[in-house]
Amino acid sequence: MEYQTLLEKIQNKHPSILVGANENCDDEIYIKSTPEKFNELCLALHEELHSPVMSMFAQDLESHFRVYCSFLGIKYKKWFFVTMDIAKDTPQFKSIAKEIYSANLFDREIKELFGIEPLGNPDTRRLRLHDEVWPNGFFPLRKNFVPPKETGTLGEYKFTKVEGDGIFEVPVGPVHAGIIGPGHFRFSVAGEPIINLEIRLGFTHRGIEKLMEGKTVEEALQISECVSGDASFAHSWALCHAIEKIYGLKIPERASYIRAILLELERMYNHVSDIGGIATDVGFSHPSALASIIKELIHQLNIQLTGHRFLKGVNMIGGVTKDIDENKKALLLNVLPIILRDFNELKQILSSSTSFLDRVDTTGMLKKKTAEDFGVLGVAGRASGIAIDLRKNAHPAYVGVDFSPQTAETGDVLARLNIRIQEFEQSANLIQKILGKMTPQSINEKSFSFKEGFALGYVEGWRGPVLYWININKERKIERCKIVDPSFRNWQGLSYAVIENIIPDFPLCNKSFNLSYAGTDL
Repeated sequence: MEYQTLLEKIQNKHPSILVGANENCDDEIYIKSTPEKFNELCLALHEELHSPVMSMFAQDLESHFRVYCSFLGIKYKKWFFVTMDIAKDTPQFKSIAKEIYSANLFDREIKELFGIEPLGNPDTRRLRLHDEVWPNGFFPLRKNFVPPKETGTLGEYKFTKVEGDGIFEVPVGPVHAGIIGPGHFRFSVAGEPIINLEIRLGFTHRGIEKLMEGKTVEEALQISECVSGDASFAHSWALCHAIEKIYGLKIPERASYIRAILLELERMYNHVSDIGGIATDVGFSHPSALASIIKELIHQLNIQLTGHRFLKGVNMIGGVTKDIDENKKALLLNVLPIILRDFNELKQILSSSTSFLDRVDTTGMLKKKTAEDFGVLGVAGRASGIAIDLRKNAHPAYVGVDFSPQTAETGDVLARLNIRIQEFEQSANLIQKILGKMTPQSINEKSFSFKEGFALGYVEGWRGPVLYWININKERKIERCKIVDPSFRNWQGLSYAVIENIIPDFPLCNKSFNLSYAGTDL
């Protein structure tokens, strides 16, 4: 097996680094390490696979904690997990964040939720369990957790302090105008240019991963649709994908195609909404209104296809609940050209406005190296030259569907806008191609055996990779659920993209990323 050659190469470079490796699923490799060799092995995989830390999380087992760190091997079409066991009487491990910065937020999360100290990480501030309301010594993802009866001691969150003559701070939020979620943005400016932005989230923490514990897979599926509402289909598919892998369940090809079609519709309505939002943030109301019309047309199409504007209630373990029959296929083929006609008009309005282009060109630039360090993926990553798209690189549902990830190099607002434009048109094209591949077949597989085990489910949502690592116990309940929404890592990219811009351009930069507060505040 090709991946074994990789492991042998690493072993030859780093003797005694591997304790053992096994293939959990066709696309998942688990490599056991010791705490002493964990960092060395993670760094070796990071360098060989050219992958950021895709996910890093802990699990509370009966006699010890186990930490997992995952990387994506695009060449091998496999996910590599490095694991180590940590004694409960000494809950600590050596942080890898200084060597691989994309692990930093995961380090902080593990400390916050499990009380396992990442030694050497200079930033271990809380992400979601704010000091003002959450007392010390309570770690909600431990099995023996009992909710605190008292509140936290009111303390001041330690924002990074930028000092010097002429430097002042501008706090924004956490409550904002409109219906967006809460987040605190603290700008440090010297005159007009921003020299630092620090983002504090967690104001809508809902304890989703704790809520998943002890749930049946059907109950967990309903919860997944509410994790981040504008990506409900991607989240529910990722959860189904994980559970289907655990059960060894091969879903019908038709169901896989229907999922892909609906995922592309979710991508389309969100992308056109963001394009309209970018126009709104520069006061360009005409294309914004047209974008709203196109978005509403897709929502109405969603209702006609599935009965729900946001495509909820479609995914099930083993396939889908709604078919795309010949009448719905004809509907799609009739409506898509109308959507593309209106979208082409929207694109022409934007591209012909020099004042609009002047506002978005070179604004909010995120360099490729910075994006790589933070592990920024999805639309924001591809706009900075990172050509990772799980639809092309890893997901079996798109095998045989010819397309290439859309990328740019400049990493500015214009690049992120163009990626959305290109992906909108590409999604419409993909839907038409997939419709042509569908043959009469069942849309779900209801005959399967329940099994205990664990697996990773993954989907390229419209923002980027949505990951669900699920562990099911012998009682057929969720033992552990680790969710990674792309927003979790990408907020850091926004904080760097705004540097050297002015505060009035922040809404424009922010909308070009359009990250989810809910998807981050799990």
